[in-house]
Amino acid sequence: MLIPPLELTGLTKVFDTASGPYVAVKDVNVQVLPGEFVCILGHSGCGKSTVLSIVAGLDEATYGGVVIDGTEVRGPGPERAVVFQAPCLLPWLTVRQNVDLARTRRGRQNDASHYLELVGVPDIADELPGGLSLGTQQCVSLARALSLKPRILLLDEPFAQLDSLTRFSMQDVLLGVCGDPQRIVVMVTHDVDEALYVADRLILMTDGPEATVGDVLRVPFPRPRSRKAVLEHPEYPACYRHVIDFLEHHVQQFRPSPIDEILQGRA
Repeated sequence: MLIPPLELTGLTKVFDTASGPYVAVKDVNVQVLPGEFVCILGHSGCGKSTVLSIVAGLDEATYGGVVIDGTEVRGPGPERAVVFQAPCLLPWLTVRQNVDLARTRRGRQNDASHYLELVGVPDIADELPGGLSLGTQQCVSLARALSLKPRILLLDEPFAQLDSLTRFSMQDVLLGVCGDPQRIVVMVTHDVDEALYVADRLILMTDGPEATVGDVLRVPFPRPRSRKAVLEHPEYPACYRHVIDFLEHHVQQFRPSPIDEILQGRA
């Protein structure tokens, strides 16, 4: 029996707020196999990023938790790398230095050029991030994460701030570099088309409070993928409709979450 290298078991997160405890996510159970690309998808505020931050070891579950290769996650680890919504590059360092910094902190030989070439930006190694477009900065952020050779790559809406054409290009870059049969990719997104294009499975989250896994959709499109082939696949309309129906069923009128109070207090 194959033991999943990544397991979320009974994952629950409770925040203390001025109005009392707020259960952001409750009893989230997910197993991810080697080589799988999984997207966590749901409405804004449903706890997607909370779940990802706990997997990354940047936050702690209140109950339950995350298990990697049979060991419970207690904090960040070298087998995981994160790409955030913002590039988070150090502006006073060149692109090469930003990538090399991550590698030298892990005691690995510097080879930024290889990873910049992987993501399609080999000619900007000596430039500063401030002079680059947001899409190019995200390429560098992805190269930095890949340079760590993580077994688990975590992506928190990395293309949300990009225009449509740049986002499409970055999705293709991502598919091109995430074909390792042993690497797991977990990506948070609210973009249905993006999720169906890049993922093997969609984890559909209900709305909070007490958000949880409401459905799981296995994506039927073969790899390697092209956008044209996916959009023309006979099962694409049904998959898209399935996700939209789920989201419409779980939609609720937007109201500020108690989590906003916590984030404002930390700012």
